[in-house]
Amino acid sequence: MILTPIPRAELPAALDRFAAGLADPLAREVFDEIRATAPDRAEGVEAERHRLTAVDFARHCGIPVHPPGTRCHFNWDGVALDGATEAYVILHEIAHFLLAPPARRRLPDFGLGPGPDTRDRATAAAAAVLSPLERDIDEAAASLLGILWEARLGQPALASFLDQNWLEGLERSAAAHFTAVVGQLAKRGLLALDPRAEVAGSYPASQTGAIR
Repeated sequence: MILTPIPRAELPAALDRFAAGLADPLAREVFDEIRATAPDRAEGVEAERHRLTAVDFARHCGIPVHPPGTRCHFNWDGVALDGATEAYVILHEIAHFLLAPPARRRLPDFGLGPGPDTRDRATAAAAAVLSPLERDIDEAAASLLGILWEARLGQPALASFLDQNWLEGLERSAAAHFTAVVGQLAKRGLLALDPRAEVAGSYPASQTGAIR
């Protein structure tokens, strides 16, 4: 949910202001990758193609995915991913998997507590092991990493960037927060992981509808 919606006519100027606050070259490079994508979610056949690509990327990362038709109570249940969700959700969960130490990979929702799509919220809450601050840090890293992968796969990363509130606090802390998270991911070597090199038959980036 977008906390403070930005009218589409005002979005280019808002993105310009955000970019102007990015003094770090790496942060600016990551943002440019995201900005070059579409601001609207894919639908229909295209959305299904994106989902299959995300599932393929999960498998290339060594992450188990539940077979189609499996009834899942979590996006990640400690054993495998729910592959029936949207591509951007799957990419977000892959990011959580790579960020989590082995012990948390055995917990539903990675020990973060229930997320927006969690069906068994009581079990997820009981399995939570991180403090609210630690969870916020992990969520920000997974959010941005998943969004970057969307961009590299030619999926609508800008839509996720907006939905996940990276422009919230635009005139105050948004650019600094983005830069800090980019730095954290770079230190862990995760920015170098490019799904295009991992997924056979990945699709070229489509700039249709990109907001400049």
